[in-house]
Amino acid sequence: MIDIARKLAFLLIGYGGLGALAKPLVGGVGVILMLHRVTAFLDRPDGPNRHLTITPDFLDLLIGEMKRLGYAFVSMDEVVARLRSGRNAGPFAALTADDAYRDNLVEALPVLESQGAPITIYVAPGLTSGAADLWWEVLDEIVEVGRPVTATIMGKQRTFECATPSGRKSAFLELSEWLTSEVTEEEQRQVLRGLAEQVGVDASDTNRALLMDWSEVRQAASHPLVTIGAHTVHHCNLKRLEAGKALREMHRSRSLIEAELGEAPLHFAYPYGYAAAAGMRETHLAREAGFVSAVTTRHGVLLPNHATHLHALPRLSVNGRHQDLAATRAMLSGATTLLANGGRRLVTV
Repeated sequence: MIDIARKLAFLLIGYGGLGALAKPLVGGVGVILMLHRVTAFLDRPDGPNRHLTITPDFLDLLIGEMKRLGYAFVSMDEVVARLRSGRNAGPFAALTADDAYRDNLVEALPVLESQGAPITIYVAPGLTSGAADLWWEVLDEIVEVGRPVTATIMGKQRTFECATPSGRKSAFLELSEWLTSEVTEEEQRQVLRGLAEQVGVDASDTNRALLMDWSEVRQAASHPLVTIGAHTVHHCNLKRLEAGKALREMHRSRSLIEAELGEAPLHFAYPYGYAAAAGMRETHLAREAGFVSAVTTRHGVLLPNHATHLHALPRLSVNGRHQDLAATRAMLSGATTLLANGGRRLVTV
């Protein structure tokens, strides 16, 4: 119901003219757009992870509409430079994509080439190498098998029936919550693989099927429109780790990417990126790890004041819930920033 209400609010602002009225007052100087998957070939269009996907056609429409509205598409290097300079050269937008899904290279990049729009792809080396699992996609595979799944939650054994669509949906939601809030970050992979083994799913297949390997990351990195950023090693919720471990996740992600690409990334994305995963401590650690910028998943447009909060930058999520240009216009207006953040324009985690 919350998602439905949010979507209705976005559409009312976008279609009702409120966004156009609000933009001069709360629109900010630019935006960072967050993508995950960009594909026209989604195996399960009604699956629990569908919100992570937009089509290449919508990406093309989105960039075209934003250009029509006067936005210049720039790299994350240029975002930092513009914020630091304080000069208002017109609205700007940066495209970012988390996790290095293969379709970013195969399906999104041709659109970006046609539009001349750069992108920053945030790579988690553990996901790329297979040392960490893309757990939300693996969990989707597990429940999709349709067999019962058993887990011990809060000391009690629970069996989740996955034979029906409603059963699979319920199982995915409850198991997701359990894996990310009760199972520790260090134990998550072992527990996930135990669930996968119950129903005969090979968890390693998911990474291989959906994510770029290192040769493809190098191919992407060599493209003039692509910047590679870091996303920790194991896609950890940093706030759930002791400070030293969190800092090592950041440092090692830089060094591992540098070892593969010959250049250390300057930009970072916090895995999950919401308040329970990235706070003030994490912004200090990102700075200490040597990153020039760090992006969250906190909803918001960029303001001049973000020049002094470069490690707590908000993004606008471009996802399967909002493949509508009216919703895009609503987000660009800055009005939805106020809605999402309790009336505050600037949120510094």
